[in-house]
Amino acid sequence: MKGVKVGPSPEWLRKKLLAIGLRPIDNVVDVSNFILWELGQPLHTFDADKIAGGKVIVRRAAEGEKIVTLDEMERKLSAEDIVIADENGPMCIAGVFGGIDSGVTESTTNVFIESAYFDPGSIRKTSKRHTLQTDASFRFERGCDPAIGEYACKRAALLIKELAGGEIVGSMQEFYPEKIGKKVIELDYDRIENFIGKKIGHDTIEKILTYLAYEFLEKRPGGSVVAAPSYMVDIERECDVVEEILRVYGYNNIDLPRHMKMSVNATPSPEPEAIRNGISNFLAANGFVEMMNNSLTKAAYYKGLTTYPEERCATIVNPLSSDLNVMRQTLIFNGLEVMAYNINRQISSMKLFEYGSVYSRDPQGDGKTLASYEEHQAFSMFITGTPEKSWNAQPGKSSFFELKGYVDLLLKRFGADIYQMEATPAPSDIFSEGVCYSLPGSHQPLAVVGTVLPSLARKFDVKQPAFAAEINWNTLFKLVKRDKVAFKELPKFPEVRRDLALLLDESVCFADLYRSSFKAAKKLLKSVTLFDVYRGDKIPAGKKQYALGFVLQDLEKTLTDSDVERIMDRLLSTFTGEYGATLR
Repeated sequence: MKGVKVGPSPEWLRKKLLAIGLRPIDNVVDVSNFILWELGQPLHTFDADKIAGGKVIVRRAAEGEKIVTLDEMERKLSAEDIVIADENGPMCIAGVFGGIDSGVTESTTNVFIESAYFDPGSIRKTSKRHTLQTDASFRFERGCDPAIGEYACKRAALLIKELAGGEIVGSMQEFYPEKIGKKVIELDYDRIENFIGKKIGHDTIEKILTYLAYEFLEKRPGGSVVAAPSYMVDIERECDVVEEILRVYGYNNIDLPRHMKMSVNATPSPEPEAIRNGISNFLAANGFVEMMNNSLTKAAYYKGLTTYPEERCATIVNPLSSDLNVMRQTLIFNGLEVMAYNINRQISSMKLFEYGSVYSRDPQGDGKTLASYEEHQAFSMFITGTPEKSWNAQPGKSSFFELKGYVDLLLKRFGADIYQMEATPAPSDIFSEGVCYSLPGSHQPLAVVGTVLPSLARKFDVKQPAFAAEINWNTLFKLVKRDKVAFKELPKFPEVRRDLALLLDESVCFADLYRSSFKAAKKLLKSVTLFDVYRGDKIPAGKKQYALGFVLQDLEKTLTDSDVERIMDRLLSTFTGEYGATLR
């Protein structure tokens, strides 16, 4: 088009664009945006005088070829990208974004209008590769009407002539390497009615298809061959046509059958979903708030870690952004993100939990098959901060032992005792202190709980102490399956409590004493607790004092003093022999 006068759009066009959230630019660009929303066909207008050599070339980009787009960013192109170019190079990324050098400006007088159909898969890959999500790419990715390009081009030319003047020069030129025809589908009306579940009549089927602009290529007894409208890009098979028929006929007009045949798989026992809900209810009842996070995260979180090395990340081929380029290996980093988000909004005290999947890749695998990847579910728990003050109680600060207590209670609900598990120190690149629990014998990891390493927490902008735990769902579910609930009569005879103060080496932990106690007096010993730890004055270097509480009970009789003393002597003898303990 020649002699075009670029200027503000008329009021009716500006109002229409503003009503759908678009900013009016000028009468030429506004026409292309208007037609995009009116017809669903993206258009691009070029300043014809800026097209070098007077030639418009549609081609694949050269690997590493560069273009400055309308947002004034220089982008390096891939050999898989389609570009609209002139003799000097790319003028725009086809179907995605225009170039800054060839766009329409206030000084433009001659305009070239381009209306095209691009392969949806190619446009989607280009859009994701350059992290460009535009109105044009949104439509091309989902498939535009391949037959509407000519109409949209003529509509644009007439509107520009009306609003910006000028004249249409020459005839419209069309280049179509491989014409996309209408989808041809064979229909069997009886099969369609059987699929619908109601005899709606062959005439009704044909009438609906006629209203929907289907073209009847052949009519047969009890069926037909039809061509779907070009704008119905998702119509491929007979069942797709059935959906269109039902959409018009009305799902509410289909009567429910009196009898239905269906197969139902037996629910596994115990039911995983019920167990998960039980855990969620338990945590919610204890003041925890459930959170839900994206399984996609950033690879930078795993850089330099040994527990979750970067090379074990399952990477995304076409990531939405650098912040969502790998699958998470742990739920802990998501929890730290949520903590930081809330702390920055003046919510400093939190108890959080999440259930979700974690993923990892075998560095030795080829990365192309499922065998190279591992996925399992996990529960995470987090606490941080100090609860608000109350007039009748002094709040305590969150601590590692508070979170460990919740983990202990949770495992006890399913018959698991953390003191019966194998315990090892928590990984030092994630936790400053903590413990990992594994199943005895099989060494399968069950849970890790600890204080998040302060330097790691600060990377997430969490500057206060944070405590985290992660439970492996698959391992926990094995414990749930083993747990057999038994009922017995409440004891009629009283409990007896005795305490021991023991001087021990620093290397001895409470879990060792706990296990040894039940081996020595498993029939009468009901519980063992650690209620005091002392280091300091009059305690030799390398030693510590543990104060242990023991609860004894016989279900058949009242324990006598001699019975209790005999059990306590046995326990002390065990501690002395196995751990070199000294009675204080």
